[in-house]
Amino acid sequence: MADSDSKKPGLLGRLFGRTEATPVKEPAPVAVPQRSWWQRLREGLSRSSSALTQGISDIFTKRKLDSGTLEELEDILIQADLGLAASTRIAAAVGKDRYDKQISPEEVSAILAAEVEKVLEPVARPLVIDTSKKPFVILVVGVNGSGKTTTIGKLASVFSGEGHKVILAAGDTFRAAAIQQLQIWGQRTGAAVIARDQGSDAASLAFEAIEAAKKDGADVLIMDTAGRLQNRAELMAELEKIVRVMKKVDAEAPHAVLLVLDATVGQNALNQVEIFGRVAGVTGLVMTKLDGTARGGILVAIADKFALPVHFIGVGEGVDDIEAFEARDFAHAIAGISR
Repeated sequence: MADSDSKKPGLLGRLFGRTEATPVKEPAPVAVPQRSWWQRLREGLSRSSSALTQGISDIFTKRKLDSGTLEELEDILIQADLGLAASTRIAAAVGKDRYDKQISPEEVSAILAAEVEKVLEPVARPLVIDTSKKPFVILVVGVNGSGKTTTIGKLASVFSGEGHKVILAAGDTFRAAAIQQLQIWGQRTGAAVIARDQGSDAASLAFEAIEAAKKDGADVLIMDTAGRLQNRAELMAELEKIVRVMKKVDAEAPHAVLLVLDATVGQNALNQVEIFGRVAGVTGLVMTKLDGTARGGILVAIADKFALPVHFIGVGEGVDDIEAFEARDFAHAIAGISR
C-alpha cells in the first residue's frame, strides 16, 4: 500500500486512473488484560452455559431419572436453541440404561458435551485457501449488523499472517462508514483496499476488484457486501447479480461464500442460513459476537440441520478475536465443563 504521505497513486489506483483512498486516522488502541482464547470462549458462551448448568442442576439434584426429568431436560435444551432433533437425541443419551437411577448434574453435563461434540465435529472444518486459484475469491454475506466488515478485517489478518497477499473490496457501497471501516482494517493488516464512492454499483466493483487482484498478483481477495435482510427480495436479487458478475471474470468465482451469523439472534439464524444458502451458494459459516449475551446453542441446531462447514468463531472486536472453530472446545464451553 502507498505511503500515506505520498501524493503518487498506488498500483491499484493506476489500474483505474485514480489515487487510492486517503487513509483514515485510526484511534489509539486501548490496553486490555490478555486472556486466553479458552477464557474468552467460556465468557462468550456464559449465557448459554449458565442457563444449561442451572437447569440441569435443578432437574437432577436428588431426583431419580424418569420420563418426567427427561422431558424437563429436553425443554431446557430447546430453550437454549439447540434444536428439537439434537435436544431429543441428547435426552435419549442421558436416559439410556438409567431409568429409576440417580444421575448427577455433572454426569448429565458430560453427556451433553459429548453429544454436542458429535454434532459439531463433522462441520468443524478449516477454510483452506486453494493456491491454484489466484486470487482465491471470498464473498462475505449476512444481514445488517452481523459483523461482516469486522470479520473481513480479522480474516485479512489471519491470511496475511499465513503469508498470503490479501486485497479487500469495499462492496458495502450503501454505507460510507462501512467503506471507511474496511479502509481502517486494510491499514491494520497491510491489505490494499479497493473502494468506490458511496452509492456505487457493488457488482461493478466486484468485477473491477477481481481484475485488479489478478493484475496485482494477489493470493486472496475478500469482498464485503451490504447487510441485507433475508426477506428483502430486491436486495437478495442484487446479491445474485454480484455473484453473476464475478463469474464473468472468473467462472469459478467466488471460491468461497461465507455467511457471517450474529450469535445473539437465536432461531432467526436458521432462516438466514437457508435463504442466503439458496441465493448466494453459501459454502461456510462464521459465527460472531460470542460476547456473553450470545445464544450459542443455535450453532448446534444449524449444524444438525444444514451440515455446512463452520470455519471460524469470533468473540470480540479485536484483530485476534477470531479462531478456527474447534468442536470440542465449543461443546465443553457450552456445557460449562473445564478443559
